Amino acid sequence: MKGRNFCIKTQRLKYAAMDFVMTSMAFLLFDFYRYYILSNLSPAYGTLGDFLGSAKVLCEQLLVPVGLMLTYLMSGYYNRPFDKSRVSEATTTLYSAMINSLLIYLVLMINDSGGRKSTDYMMILVCMCILFGCTYLGRWTLTSITIHHLKHGKWIWSTLIVGNSKRAREVYRRLHTAGSVWAYDVVGFIRIPGESNIDDGLPVWDFEDLERVCREERVDQIVVAPNSRNDNMVMKLLERLFPLNLPVKIAPDTLSYVTSNIRMNDILGVPLVDLTSPRISECQINIKRAFDILLSLLMLVLASPVMLVTAIKVKLSSPGPVFYSQERVGKRQKPFRIYKFRSMLVDAEADGPQLSSSSDSRVTRFGHTMRKYRIDELPQFWNVLKGDMSLVGPRPEREHYIRQIVKQAPYYRLLFQIRPGITSWGMVKYGYASSIREMVERSRFDLIYINNMSLTTDLKILVYTVRTVLQGAGV
Repeated sequence: MKGRNFCIKTQRLKYAAMDFVMTSMAFLLFDFYRYYILSNLSPAYGTLGDFLGSAKVLCEQLLVPVGLMLTYLMSGYYNRPFDKSRVSEATTTLYSAMINSLLIYLVLMINDSGGRKSTDYMMILVCMCILFGCTYLGRWTLTSITIHHLKHGKWIWSTLIVGNSKRAREVYRRLHTAGSVWAYDVVGFIRIPGESNIDDGLPVWDFEDLERVCREERVDQIVVAPNSRNDNMVMKLLERLFPLNLPVKIAPDTLSYVTSNIRMNDILGVPLVDLTSPRISECQINIKRAFDILLSLLMLVLASPVMLVTAIKVKLSSPGPVFYSQERVGKRQKPFRIYKFRSMLVDAEADGPQLSSSSDSRVTRFGHTMRKYRIDELPQFWNVLKGDMSLVGPRPEREHYIRQIVKQAPYYRLLFQIRPGITSWGMVKYGYASSIREMVERSRFDLIYINNMSLTTDLKILVYTVRTVLQGAGV
């Protein structure tokens, strides 16, 4: 089998191509109906050939399917091309058809009927039914073929089980006998230090070989199955697993922090908690990212005069560079450089990493003003645009402090499921943390945020952040 990423990309292209073809067919069928309705209202539309061959209708036939593909993309339908259920597929297709039919009416047909509301309603309803019927037929066909291939082993996910105990062997047995549509190829087991091991002839590797095994065996996903149900130990495992950029799953009775975050797309399979996916719909994930990009671009443009004045004042207020960059840890524990306006003296951390506070003598006079109104954070919209960060998410920290935080709060590693943010619920509650204790307290709100992520929650946090900035309560 080819790599998991290649299969996912190929499957996405298949669904997108099918949607484009079926949407084009649906709009053509709707144009037949539209001509029938409009020709009864006015003879000016001529023959069916004249109507379909007109420049306006031809242009619509070319552009409308392209425009509708954007709504399919935003709906999240292509995010997980192999993780589909019939119910979710039908509901997603129906919602897309409803939205698209309204858009088609508002953009193209709002004046066609001459103000006859009954005709307008009927055209919207027919458009929705045709769009849903054609699009769902194509998706249903492709999904049926996919399920057939899965059941017959055309696609097999190479799976590595972290653990080499009786519990790991039980997970191994369940993966092969649960009646799932998925075909799991368990390549072997990773021996967890301190566990009693089983030697029954199946491949077993030491924990130190984890990265090499994933690379050489072309592992598609990891299932964590330790013998002990100790949360702290599982969190330590995640420190090594998140950077591998692979789906990491765990049995729901193993981890108490996230037992509510179970994806049940495969009812017959083994229910597993996906520790690499936050509890938010794929549609909202796409909208959240699109909103990040649009608002970041807008802020970088609108705030450019403020940023220019700030840069000049930073340069004049104290010796040193205008911008300050620092390595932080982001999604999947991937390091990135965060950018800020420099608010401290150049040698502020000559003696090593130090947390700041409202009375920190290292902060320049203008730095206090910037922090008060969060002006120093403005360059981070560039981080959001690049994809390192989001507008809303857990505040990114340095590795130096992360090691100290996880000693008190092992669950902190769960925050690496999502992009860190410019602001967060924790930032709204605590602002800048001046101690490890405050960092731990702040992280608890961030964990709650992950388990309750939604666009509504993000909007509330952004509103409170704006209020904090306007009140000058940023410190």
